Amino acid sequence: MPNSQHLPRYLPEQTYEWNYKHAPEPVDREVHSFPGCWTFCGLPVPSPLGIPAGPLLNGKWVLYYASLGFDVLTYKTVRSSSRSCYPLPNLQPVQTSSLEGTETAVKLSAEMQGSWAVSFGMPSAEPDVWRRDVEQTRKQLPAEKRLSVSVVGSLQPDWSLEDLADDYARCAKWAIESGADCVETNFSCPNVCTRDGQLYQQPEAAALVASRVKAVSGTVPYLIKIGHLSQKAEAHAFLQAILPFAAGIVMTNSVATTVVDDQGTPLFSGEQRGICGAATRQASLNQLRLFTELIAELPADQPRPDLISCGGIGSACDVRAFLAAGANATHLATAAMCDPLIACQIRKELAANS
Repeated sequence: MPNSQHLPRYLPEQTYEWNYKHAPEPVDREVHSFPGCWTFCGLPVPSPLGIPAGPLLNGKWVLYYASLGFDVLTYKTVRSSSRSCYPLPNLQPVQTSSLEGTETAVKLSAEMQGSWAVSFGMPSAEPDVWRRDVEQTRKQLPAEKRLSVSVVGSLQPDWSLEDLADDYARCAKWAIESGADCVETNFSCPNVCTRDGQLYQQPEAAALVASRVKAVSGTVPYLIKIGHLSQKAEAHAFLQAILPFAAGIVMTNSVATTVVDDQGTPLFSGEQRGICGAATRQASLNQLRLFTELIAELPADQPRPDLISCGGIGSACDVRAFLAAGANATHLATAAMCDPLIACQIRKELAANS
């Protein structure tokens, strides 16, 4: 069996389109059972280990990581029309050990040190393409694993919020019709500075979109992915807005800041990019604790959404810490892209210590 360094992975030096076309095949690996009984927004799953929207560009990438010990696979964000990826670099390593969300800039790094700036711009294949792919992927995915599909509305210049909400709902309906076990709306994309990328900061708008999506999702679990919220008042306002609709909240979708070179010159035309990886771990853990506290304060008759943590998780120790802090599931992106065997390693370590 190949070791991690010989396994295929996303190649940052290649374009998004190249990585899309060169998706790897599933591999045969020993995967240890994960201790305990687990559910994902009410659905039984073998473990709380998953991959958030981002690394799984298409069905082949989904099946590849499913073979490597991940049980909830999130199909990368799709749209109601095709959208090209931003130009290279799409993944720029940065020099930072920990982010709190107040940083004005981070410096680029010549080598990957655990964190990178993400600059894709939420690309998407044509709906006919991704819908067929989702359908075929669900048929090939083992029955016990869950396929979640991330969707986003594609804001047009003359659109109202109502139009955007309808577009989100349209994509969610297509994903469910194609066989998705869950559907997720992306309310946060730090490298898309329009309403569709920042809905989590607008509770009333988020509630409207969420209500439209819930109307078409029926009994299929509906999740909302959000960005960094560190203030209790802001987090409370958002939570109250989406409580009637969401079965789960996925957080944190990176920490946004500007990236500069050694001379202080901004990259990406000075626009902010989302920082992902180890540097976001503490901010993600703090946000999880904040939402766990807010949910604990809810009246007994109010729904309690699952909390799905992502952001900086990269070891068995991290998984234990996030689960202990209130997460119902832990999703790995950067760590999985850098080391495809990370889920196998986490499962082996936790099984040995159970």
